[in-house]
Amino acid sequence: MRAIFGVVSLLVVLAIVGLLASRQMKTAAGVSAGADGAVAASSAVAPATVREQSQQIQDKVRDDVARALEQGAARKEEADK
Repeated sequence: MRAIFGVVSLLVVLAIVGLLASRQMKTAAGVSAGADGAVAASSAVAPATVREQSQQIQDKVRDDVARALEQGAARKEEADK
């Protein structure tokens, strides 16, 4: 009886983990497709090589970080006034 309960509970846990994993994969696929579309939409011509794509992503991250730091500095200056 104990063994049957153990096997059934293991199957239930595996089903729950599988369900959560499939939802996570669907969400991750949607986010990455959206991010790829945003990168492609922001540039007039899609990069031809992986190196160009990498450089474009690095530039975007660098710009985003710089913008975030500027916003943080501006908020700090407003808070200090």
